[in-house]
Amino acid sequence: MKKILIIHNRYQNLGGEDIAVTHEVALLKEKYDVKELYFHNKIDSIFNFLKLVLTLKNKKSVRKLDKIYSNFLPDFVYIHNTWFNASLDIFNYLEKKDAKIIIKIHNFRYNCTKNFKSKQHLRNGNVCVACGFKYKKLQYFNKYFNESYLKSLFVLLYGRKYFKILLNSNFKIAVLTEFHKNYLNELGVNLQRLHVVPNFIDSPQNKYIQKNNQSIVYAGRVSEEKGLKELVTAFKNLDIPSYNLKIVGDGPLLKELIDSNTSNNIEFLGQVDNERVHGLIANSVGVITATKLLEGQPTILFEASLLKKPCIFPETGGLLEFFPNNYPLSYQQFNYSDLENKIKLLLQNQDRSSSIGEKNYNYLSSKFSKEITLEKYNLLFN
Repeated sequence: MKKILIIHNRYQNLGGEDIAVTHEVALLKEKYDVKELYFHNKIDSIFNFLKLVLTLKNKKSVRKLDKIYSNFLPDFVYIHNTWFNASLDIFNYLEKKDAKIIIKIHNFRYNCTKNFKSKQHLRNGNVCVACGFKYKKLQYFNKYFNESYLKSLFVLLYGRKYFKILLNSNFKIAVLTEFHKNYLNELGVNLQRLHVVPNFIDSPQNKYIQKNNQSIVYAGRVSEEKGLKELVTAFKNLDIPSYNLKIVGDGPLLKELIDSNTSNNIEFLGQVDNERVHGLIANSVGVITATKLLEGQPTILFEASLLKKPCIFPETGGLLEFFPNNYPLSYQQFNYSDLENKIKLLLQNQDRSSSIGEKNYNYLSSKFSKEITLEKYNLLFN
């Protein structure tokens, strides 16, 4: 049985990538001997933080890795997020050990943090479709984090080195979609190193009373780049008081949306646990997202399909790869009239909407089953 060491730096707020890693670990344990090494972004002192900024090295992380690696002696080291406490120094350690490295990339933000100039980040656009960074007049520096120049400097130093590692190393890179594979290849990554391995999302427990209770669900980060303002406006424009829009999640835009909300059929539920999210989806007409970004594999869309619920989403990144051909509820990104039309289409005929959800479930079951995913891992860890 092959031994796999999984490394992941968890996010401060639980996100889709963290959930995906949890599902993936559970699946891999069915076929491989798996050890997990998790890091958390806690700053114990400003001195250590500045040292990490300047050197991009974290001796504590390397010592923690060395202890597990030396005892476990894995056949493969499978790396997810490294920002920031895991540190890029783990790659130096693993290369010295001649370890077989595989890294899985869940988003496109590596392409946002490899330039110091905002103009190079945006590449002649006004908004970055990978992270939501906006053009600001006379802003020369690529201030990735609005609240901090220091943190922005750190992530740019980090991102430049990380991208060089991706570009110049020989290890395999796993991505979620064919779209992302081609995207990296256009940036100069050798096509032979790129492998499409979608996240495995286990089916939510089928214990919910399946009913349509006149609600549409959004679940995720409540922020401008996720298109929440536009989604709320589109829902209000339709003037459908018999239906509710339930917004689940937290983020920098939440307070503003709550304070400005005058509609009785838009609910802000804040952060709730996964089980309740599954219940909300199961007892809804469907789920919706209005993201302005390139997306990989949003967990909510996958889970909704596994619960046989239809999804409304923009045609961005590789999202269409997870749905049947000629999918009727996707809309042209940034075309909010089209978004309104797709909401109306969802609500006009719930029998048809239920049929769409059933087709989504059948498509996922045929293309992204446990057996098919394990076979992809078999090729990856070879």
